[in-house]
Amino acid sequence: MMEWVERMNGAVNYIEERLLEKLDYTEAARWACCSAYHFQRMFSFITGVSLAEYIRRRRLTLAAFELQHSEIKVLDLALKYGYESPEAFTRAFSNLHGVTPTAARLTGTSLKAYPRMTFHMSIKGAAEMKYRMEELGPFRIVGLSERVNTEQAFRVIPQIWATAQNQGVFERLWQIRAEGDFMGGILGVCANGEFGENEEFDYLLSVKSDQDPPEDMVSFDYPACTWAVFDAPGGPEGIQEIWSRLYTEWVPSSVYDLAYLPAVENYLPPEEGRNELWIPVVKRGQVELVGDSD
Repeated sequence: MMEWVERMNGAVNYIEERLLEKLDYTEAARWACCSAYHFQRMFSFITGVSLAEYIRRRRLTLAAFELQHSEIKVLDLALKYGYESPEAFTRAFSNLHGVTPTAARLTGTSLKAYPRMTFHMSIKGAAEMKYRMEELGPFRIVGLSERVNTEQAFRVIPQIWATAQNQGVFERLWQIRAEGDFMGGILGVCANGEFGENEEFDYLLSVKSDQDPPEDMVSFDYPACTWAVFDAPGGPEGIQEIWSRLYTEWVPSSVYDLAYLPAVENYLPPEEGRNELWIPVVKRGQVELVGDSD
């Protein structure tokens, strides 16, 4: 667990040392030995704030310090902290601090300071996590794909499912399932070629299939991989609970790292009363062996 703490603090150090630059989320994630997609999700689940919001708060905290302790112009400060115009900087500054940059210079003005984040080891795990390990060869998933903004994912993805249900998509997917499908459910997969390196990703509503995708669908091919498969209570809330515990409890204490491959949310038929979260993993220290192009 100490090794995991050191990795996360290394990622934060990378971010803090480059707050005045255009940050490379992929490089920050390498410090944590996971993909940018997993790093952003892990950061959010652990801290309760998105990575983008943390960076925004830290930049505006430093900007407030400069306003109070230097004669720097608002225009120069806006450019220094990555804003395209003084107006954009003023809006962001006012939304966070509740006052304009000009008012922030006045003695007695109340401002907000967000200190840099540091990860520490804590003891968790009073409740059991039911999981199994699977070694699988290559397989394909086929389904509908929609581009989703990372920051809007928790709002947009439920809408994708609701629309799919109303339009009979599930029935179509069920018809192209592979025989002997070992997953047995409708799959939600956050996938793109960079595995989360961008601010957007492709969300696939899919099934395991041996067929070529129909004209309006796409496919994604998984290589042979080791999977950690977690039982989750029925419903989307159960999956989200397992995601949170995966990042905060299982990964820090296990002997595995998250592989550079998309995870699979496996929504089983309602009569099952449960769902599954499939996580591609590699033995700790070997994360670059899967999906890493370097």
